[in-house]
Amino acid sequence: MANGELSWKGRRRGAGILLHPSSLPGPFSVGTFGESAYRFVDFLRDSGQRYWQILPLNPFGTGFSPYQSPSVWAGCPLYIDPDLLVNDGLLTADECCSAQVGSPDLADYALAQERQEPLLRLAFSRGREMLSREVAIFYRENGGWLSDHALFSAAQRHFGGAALQDWPDGALLRREPGALGYWQRELAEEISFEVFLQFLFFRQWRALREYANQNGIFIIGDLPIYCSSDSVQVWSRPELFRVDEHLRPEAYSGVPADGFSPSGQFWGNPLYRWEAHEKSGFSWWRARLRHALTLCDIVRLDHFRGFHSYWEIPLEAKAASEGFWREGPGESFISLLREEAFGAGFIAEDLGDLSPEARRFTEDSGLPRMRVLTDAFGSGPDNPFLPHNCPINSIIYTSTHDSPTFLEWYREASPDARQFASRYLRLRLEEGISWGAAAGAWESSSVLSMAPMQDILGLGEDARMNRPSTVGGRNWRWRVRREAFNAEVSSRLRELTEIYGRL
Repeated sequence: MANGELSWKGRRRGAGILLHPSSLPGPFSVGTFGESAYRFVDFLRDSGQRYWQILPLNPFGTGFSPYQSPSVWAGCPLYIDPDLLVNDGLLTADECCSAQVGSPDLADYALAQERQEPLLRLAFSRGREMLSREVAIFYRENGGWLSDHALFSAAQRHFGGAALQDWPDGALLRREPGALGYWQRELAEEISFEVFLQFLFFRQWRALREYANQNGIFIIGDLPIYCSSDSVQVWSRPELFRVDEHLRPEAYSGVPADGFSPSGQFWGNPLYRWEAHEKSGFSWWRARLRHALTLCDIVRLDHFRGFHSYWEIPLEAKAASEGFWREGPGESFISLLREEAFGAGFIAEDLGDLSPEARRFTEDSGLPRMRVLTDAFGSGPDNPFLPHNCPINSIIYTSTHDSPTFLEWYREASPDARQFASRYLRLRLEEGISWGAAAGAWESSSVLSMAPMQDILGLGEDARMNRPSTVGGRNWRWRVRREAFNAEVSSRLRELTEIYGRL
């Protein structure tokens, strides 16, 4: 692909699976970058898949959501695998057993923090000298974001988890030099611990990604459009966000009424001061995109229409539907993507209700757009999400992390939609509803077909990853069982992939 070219039309047809690392099986409370992750790569390779799509790898925020992270640069320490630290001589197998809980069907983030943090602190006490040179190199290479992240994280722990806007030290909130120096000295040990955690995270992730690439698997990452109001980004670069002098949002992000909520979705993130970004030549965005492309081979740009126009919700609004559209950076951002592409891949998440102008903006960008089968059967054969209507430069999904699984959708669909899907996909109960959906996606013209692991396994409502407009509950907690990565499923998936020319 030529430098600056965003279209995927010249790419070879392929297929892949969406599965976030938190959903991997294993002996700890949350999936990690350990043995199960490598086993999943082997499963993808043996199944003829060439793509592994994940959600954001950042630390989770409100409701365990990776889209409300306190840092868009950092990695979530809970994905660090303790067993791999045994190989490094930082822990013993017996010590790791203290954090193991079997293989639960639901991720338990609170328990993971409780059980795994003592192990990570123990590894820090042993590794800070042993790995000091490597950690120092990592810090030099990432100091542009790591120094602020480490101090922010250490301060939040010291302040009992208080949100940024509620920190008791106003001078630190305002980043006064004297306060920064004082807290850097006061929290020096915690800052060093956080740097060590990030070193371990990136070392383990890069080893896993290298293994995937060596086995012919590309990683598709995910870049949320917005930052959390309780984040190091807002604290360190407030001039780039629409926040007041106390770092509180002047307005909120979200979307109007949609299929997920009749009153709209209230996300609560602060909005950008796009004029400040443009004035700087989008330097913050350039750094963010480059950082994302060091972690993954391809990056999905979340809520892409927000770069054309975004929904602003006033502070006094009682519902997201009381917001209004405002103009985003538009073509200036597309030019930025072309400059930063360097042959790498981006995907535009363009789901939801788009105005004709926003749809034209996405189409003209040249980026591959998303098509989802669960949205394909409500308006007859002209529906743009039906496989026969998908353009080559698109990515078709059987379902997504935000939608029902395909089986859940099928069970809850109207009789007419269910009948149309059955006729169109030639669904047969003996084959399995979800396998019929996968066949429909795999035979489409789209350059890439994807399915969440839940659809490959034929799972329903209990396996859904997220329900937009809700917080907590089972969101972000589903985990696959270890026995799912078996030869029978792999063989069946490979056959499907071969039949439709996606090997």
